[in-house]
Amino acid sequence: MDQYLVFGNPIAQSKSPLIHSMFAQQTGQELQYGRMLAVKEDFIEHLEAFFSNPLAQGCNVTAPFKEMAAKWVNELSSSAKLAGAINTIKRQQDGRFLGETTDGPGLVQDLLRLGIILNNKRILLLGAGGAARGVLKPLLAEHPSLLMVANRTPAKAQLLASLLSSDTLQGCGFDTLSSPLPPFDLIINSTSASLSGELPAIADSIIAASSHVYDMSYADKPTVFMQHASQLGVANVYDGLGMLVGQAAESFTLWRGVRPLVEPVIQILRAKL
Repeated sequence: MDQYLVFGNPIAQSKSPLIHSMFAQQTGQELQYGRMLAVKEDFIEHLEAFFSNPLAQGCNVTAPFKEMAAKWVNELSSSAKLAGAINTIKRQQDGRFLGETTDGPGLVQDLLRLGIILNNKRILLLGAGGAARGVLKPLLAEHPSLLMVANRTPAKAQLLASLLSSDTLQGCGFDTLSSPLPPFDLIINSTSASLSGELPAIADSIIAASSHVYDMSYADKPTVFMQHASQLGVANVYDGLGMLVGQAAESFTLWRGVRPLVEPVIQILRAKL
């Protein structure tokens, strides 16, 4: 039976084995999917040991190994090159290993699933770290009228915006976001602030004027950022659970050549939170 794995630290909380087992059952695929805890000092050793098994067809990689994995594979997709990190490895027929990042497509897939129109819309992306870097290209592929990357440190946002040649991609600091700006149709929080119960330092007026707010984080209740947006009157507020399932679906499709349905899996995971 084909073997798959997710590497991470921590990893016990990973929902990937459950998600992929549901995908496999849904699509009639026979595979085994496990999880492995590693540390940076032995990650590559574990990775190579896993793929020494000819039945090992692919793996997912989560924090803190995404950059290390990108350097290990033989080939990177164009999105993975831009991100400088990967979350998916596929063993190809020639024995070489392809590195891909499925976070961006997973995000876009979830936004479209929620009925959020991206074409010709103004999008504000909060944060300029790895999470933001991984979703830039798929978001731009939806042809927004503006994709503004905002970060506490303006130079970091501007550097990120310079990675792609696009008239619609810009970078700025949190402190330059103020009310005279036309409202954003969608605000995406890619910062880790929600994980520590904090809010990105942007003006409430910017959030209040937006049509949709999406936090890449998720929990058993709305994140602090989601709660804040709701209190400010934003009607359409979403968390990142659908993105989690969406990026897994992209990995599964890359490995197996068949696309699973995400909605039933999202509903099951939501009920388990």
